[in-house]
Amino acid sequence: MKYRPSRRTRRFGIGAAAIIVVAGMNGPALYRFSSEKYHTYKINQPEYKAENGHWDVVNVPEEYRINTIHAALLHTGKVLLVAGSGNNAKNFAAKSFRSVLWDPEKNTYKNIPTPKDLFCAGHTQLPDGKLLVAGGTQRYEKLRGDVEKAGGLMFVHNENPDKPKTFPAGTRFTGKESGRTFESKDPVLVPRAKKTKSAKTGKVKVSPSTARVYVEALRKGKKYQTGTEDNFRIAGLKGKDKRNFYGIAQKLSFDKKDFQGIKEAYEFDPVAERYITVDPMNEARWYPTLTTLQDGRVLSVSGLDEIGQVVPGKNEIYNPKTKKWKYLKKKRFFPTYPALFLTDKGRIFYTGSNAGYGPDDKGRVPGVWDLKSNKFDVVPGISDPGLLETSMSVLLPPAQDQRYMVLGGGGVGEDSRATAKTRIVDLHASDPRFKDGPDLYAEARYPSSVVLPDDTVLTTNGSGDYRGRSDSNVLKAEIYDPRTNTSRSVADPLVGRNYHSGALLLPDGRVMTFGSDSLFSDKANTKPGEFQQQIDIYTPPYLYRDSRPKFTDTGPRTVRRGGTTTYATSRPSAIKKVRLIRPSSFTHVTNVEQRSIAVDFQRKKDGITVRLPRQSSLVPPGWYMLNAVDKEGTPSEAVWVKVPGGKAAKAKAKAKAEKGTGAGRN
Repeated sequence: MKYRPSRRTRRFGIGAAAIIVVAGMNGPALYRFSSEKYHTYKINQPEYKAENGHWDVVNVPEEYRINTIHAALLHTGKVLLVAGSGNNAKNFAAKSFRSVLWDPEKNTYKNIPTPKDLFCAGHTQLPDGKLLVAGGTQRYEKLRGDVEKAGGLMFVHNENPDKPKTFPAGTRFTGKESGRTFESKDPVLVPRAKKTKSAKTGKVKVSPSTARVYVEALRKGKKYQTGTEDNFRIAGLKGKDKRNFYGIAQKLSFDKKDFQGIKEAYEFDPVAERYITVDPMNEARWYPTLTTLQDGRVLSVSGLDEIGQVVPGKNEIYNPKTKKWKYLKKKRFFPTYPALFLTDKGRIFYTGSNAGYGPDDKGRVPGVWDLKSNKFDVVPGISDPGLLETSMSVLLPPAQDQRYMVLGGGGVGEDSRATAKTRIVDLHASDPRFKDGPDLYAEARYPSSVVLPDDTVLTTNGSGDYRGRSDSNVLKAEIYDPRTNTSRSVADPLVGRNYHSGALLLPDGRVMTFGSDSLFSDKANTKPGEFQQQIDIYTPPYLYRDSRPKFTDTGPRTVRRGGTTTYATSRPSAIKKVRLIRPSSFTHVTNVEQRSIAVDFQRKKDGITVRLPRQSSLVPPGWYMLNAVDKEGTPSEAVWVKVPGGKAAKAKAKAKAEKGTGAGRN
C-alpha cells in the first residue's frame, strides 16, 4: 500500500518548507537566534536542571570586580578573592593591590587592604582557621625587546668571618674591567664568611660567603651591557670593607627577565578580616605550593626567587605556633606550583601536575616523598608524561581510599599540545601504578576539578592551547563517579576559563568558578584578551531534588580526632553517609587542600552521632565542612567543625553499636 501523508502532515510540511525558505533568505543569523533561544529554553527546564545542573552569573557590583587569581573558602562561609596586581603591570607600578571578601550567602562584598603584591603567591588553611599566604611578585617579567636597561644577577661576596652586611637597594657596583656601573634593585644581606679549622694542621681556612641580587644599568642603551664575567667594586665602602666585600657577575645584558618573587608571608584572619604580617620565608617565592602537614605546620616548595630563577630545591616549613620558617635539611627540586598532597601515611605525593616554570627534564616525575629521609619513590605508568604541565590533580573521594586523579594538561611552557587523558593511581596498591581513566570532555589545559559531597568530582572548562590561544577555550563540564569509573556531561559553562581560573565548593553544595586570562580574544590571535572578571555559580543536579537532609542545630563545634558529636537532623533514617570536607584554596590549577573524608556515624531517633577518624595525616588540624548525604545522594548544607591539633580523643568504636543500629561509613 502506498503511503499518503495526512492533511495535518501536509500542512506541517508546507509550513516547515516556508520556514526553511525564510531562513535561507535571512541567512545564518536567524538560525543562530532560533538555536540560542531554544538552548536558553531547554537549559531552564526543571527536567534538564535535575539531570545536568544549572549555571548562574553572580551579580558583582562594579567596584568589587577584580582579576581574581586566588580564591579560598574561609570557616566564616566567606570567600577571600585575591588579585594582588592581577597580572597587570600598570597596577603593579601603581602599587594597586586588591583583595575582596565575598559572602556567597548574602552576596555582599568588602575590599580588604592588601599589604604586598600577592599575585602568584601560595596559600593554605591553618589549624586556627586563618589562611596562610606566602610569596608573590617583586618584579614583572620583561620579554626580549621590552628590556630597556641591561641587567642580571650579581653575586655579592664577603670575606670577613666576623661581620655580615646588608646593602640597601640602590647600591652601586662598578666593573673593574668594563668600567660600567649597575645598581641593585633590592636590599641584600651578605652573611659572614665561614671559618673551618683543619683537624690535621690546626690551620683556619676562611671561605667567602655569597648572596645574590638583581642589578640594572643606570642608563638605557646597548652600550651599557657587559659581555663577559667581571669583578665589581661596591660604592661607599672604606678600609677593610673595600677588600672584603665585592661583586662578581656574568653577562649583564638585555635577555628576557622572568618574574621575581618575594619572601613576605601573611596570615589572613577571617574574623578580623585583615592580613597579619608574620615572619618572611627564607626564600623569595613566586608560584610556590603550600601544603598543610599532619601536625598543622606548612610545607613551602618551589617558586621563582628574587632574581627570577626556580628555587633550587631549598624547601622550608612554617610553624603556625612560632610564626617562623625553617629549612628542610635536604634539598629536592620541583617545578613551580607542584601538586603536593599529604597522604594518609604522612608522606607527600607529587602527582606530576605543575603550572609553569622549570626545566622539562627535572622534577617532573610523579612519586611519594618522605620529608624525613628525603627518599622519593617514583610512581610509574602515567600516560602522556610530557603533558602534565597545567594539568589538574585531585584526591578522589573518600580520602581513605588514597586514589588520586590527574586530568588533562599540556606541554612545557607555551607548547600548543594538550591531552584529554585522565590518570588514576591507588597508593594503597601493593605496587602503585597510574592507569588511564575515562577521557576528559576534550583535550584541555587548565581544567578545574571540585570534589562534591556525594563522592563525585565536577570538572569544568580549560583550553586546548596555551592560555586559550586560537580561540581554544572549552565550554564543557562533566561529573566523574569514582565508584563506576565513568563520566557524564552536564550543563555547559557560561564563559571560557583557562589560565588564572579556578573553582571551589561552597558550604551549601554549590560550586563557584572564577577567572580566566586569555592571551588573545580571537582565533587569529591578533586581538589582546581581557581578564574574565565574571564569577559563576554551578548548582549541581542533586540540589534540584524534592528534599535534602537538614541539620537543625548548625553552630560551629570543636571535635577532636577520634571524638564524637551528635547533631539533630531531619529524617535520620534517610542518611546514607557523612562526609568531612576540607575547605579549598585554589590557584593556577592547584588545589591540594580539598579532601572529602568518610565519617563513621550512628543513626539516632532525632539525629546522628558522628565519630571522626583518628589519623592526623588523614584529617590535618583545621576547620572542615560536615555534610550528611541521603540515599539519593543529596547532601545537606554543611555545618562547620573545628578539628584541633594534638592526639586524638580516647574513644573506642564498639562493634556492637555498628550492628543493627544504623551505624556506618559508606
